[in-house]
Amino acid sequence: MKIALVQQRATPNLAENLRRGTEAFRRASDEGARLIAYAELAFLPFLPQVPVDHRTELESYAQPVPGPITEEFSALAKRYRVVAVLNLFEKAGGRTYDSSPVIDADGRLLGATRMVHIMEGPGFHESGYYAPGDQPIYVYETALGKVGVAICYDRHFPEYMRMLALQGAEIVIIPQAGTVGEWGEGIFEGEVRIAAFQNGYFAALVNRVGREEVLHFAGESFVADPFGRVIARAPRGEDHILYADCDFKLISGCPAKMHFLPDRRPGLYKNFKLTDEK
Repeated sequence: MKIALVQQRATPNLAENLRRGTEAFRRASDEGARLIAYAELAFLPFLPQVPVDHRTELESYAQPVPGPITEEFSALAKRYRVVAVLNLFEKAGGRTYDSSPVIDADGRLLGATRMVHIMEGPGFHESGYYAPGDQPIYVYETALGKVGVAICYDRHFPEYMRMLALQGAEIVIIPQAGTVGEWGEGIFEGEVRIAAFQNGYFAALVNRVGREEVLHFAGESFVADPFGRVIARAPRGEDHILYADCDFKLISGCPAKMHFLPDRRPGLYKNFKLTDEK
């Protein structure tokens, strides 16, 4: 299966960002991509780079799901028979979320994963923008296979990445907002490769790119296979559509499926004495 990760810079002009995003969708589908995914808040400036009290126009950025953007991509997905994974600033029930709608190849909105773990730190003032997600399902049965989503900060939590494997994910899409040199060169790539290796799925990280108000996003989107190998990588600092061929037949013979997952002892783990449980 050929996938495409759309690595594109975002400006304050939502309409223009969206136009370039849909143009990339058409181009990627014409190139044979059967799944197309976008970075975190792909069609907006990265809002949390400044504290929420510095933003007065939040309501104009927030989108309902379903809503106009998901409807536009649903039409594209149906027309081109492509699965789409977006990332939006969602509003629902008086709250806002970092949300990834998943659209099947027939245009149906299968659901939306909301980021579970909320970061608060320099350049990532997310607690003022996002409520934490708490839905029970994070893996979606699509026409192409089982697609899981780990939004940016969620990928740092091994429990979350293992949960996606236990829900049957064959590929995990990771919409990210990662900056140049963040936490040392290579560490973020290393943890995603290890997650793919330990859990037995493809992991596709699609990153923001470009210098914005506070942060400088790196790009360098990449795809790791279930053996932890990087099979495709986008350049740093450039708008780019990254293509990767993901052969799901590799999954059944990978170490996680052959050994790590069958050899787990969850009954024992429940008896471990933990000191940090809240």
